[in-house]
Amino acid sequence: MNSDPRVCVVGSSMHDQITRAARLPNPGETLVGSSYVTGFGGKGSNQAVMAARLGASVTMVVKLGNDAIGKETARHYAEEQIQTDFVFFDDRLSSGVAPIWVDEKTGQNSILVVPGANRALTPQEVRRATDSLQSAQVVVCQMEISMECNLEAFRIAKEAPSVLTILNPAPSTPVSDEMLRLTDLLAPNESEAAALSGLPVSNLAEAERAARALQARGARTVLITLGANGALAVTQDGEVIHVAAPAVKAVDTTGAGDCFIGSLAYFMAVGFGLRSAMEKACVIASRSVTAMGTQSSFPGRDALDPSLFAVPG
Repeated sequence: MNSDPRVCVVGSSMHDQITRAARLPNPGETLVGSSYVTGFGGKGSNQAVMAARLGASVTMVVKLGNDAIGKETARHYAEEQIQTDFVFFDDRLSSGVAPIWVDEKTGQNSILVVPGANRALTPQEVRRATDSLQSAQVVVCQMEISMECNLEAFRIAKEAPSVLTILNPAPSTPVSDEMLRLTDLLAPNESEAAALSGLPVSNLAEAERAARALQARGARTVLITLGANGALAVTQDGEVIHVAAPAVKAVDTTGAGDCFIGSLAYFMAVGFGLRSAMEKACVIASRSVTAMGTQSSFPGRDALDPSLFAVPG
């Protein structure tokens, strides 16, 4: 096992603006909400924070707006002990924001993402993080930055044979065949897997078929998160792994997928096998949905059962 797990996240930052109401509004309808809070978010930042809270040495490659939100976000990274040498600022575009509406009865949410400066990150800036990309055990990308930046990150990472690349193809966006070939572990949720494969994903059998279809395009291992039903993976060797999620009462599902990916990246960087890493990530993600908010719902290592981190004898 690795005592110095290193994770490099190339991705996004969003400032979450969360409104809760008795139900989500219909088109053209105005409702009165019950609460409003703001918080740090963005898929890349969420995954980086989760990995850091578990104990990984995390480097974040991101572009923020040169505004109050951006400066506050950079301070937040430092407080979370995330390395900030490759946090860039844009003078023209605002920091990314994500208004979120939460149904307080079911915990389900609807999200509108405004990327702002996230889309201004360049491949040249990604290349400045080459040492971090190639010294990490795990490099993680998502789809809230440009495909060119993701490709550059994975091209650089794969020059070091020991690096594991994880692509979380969210929000749902077409993924090039080259990106899939550079991806060691493709980790969509059900709707993203359906969009990428062109196949329905409403049960385990359909999830397996979609995963194999994505492998046929070049992805090695495909892991589909299934919400309350846990996660299913088809490995490069054809093994099917299904991990159940603990039964919990969901309060707010916002960020649960990012909590899973960040946790998975940490455990894979430590050296746990895929099944074990999936099991542990499901436990932590299930814990996150029992609390409000995105990063505010992510537990730190001290709040978790120490047995999650025990190295097999």
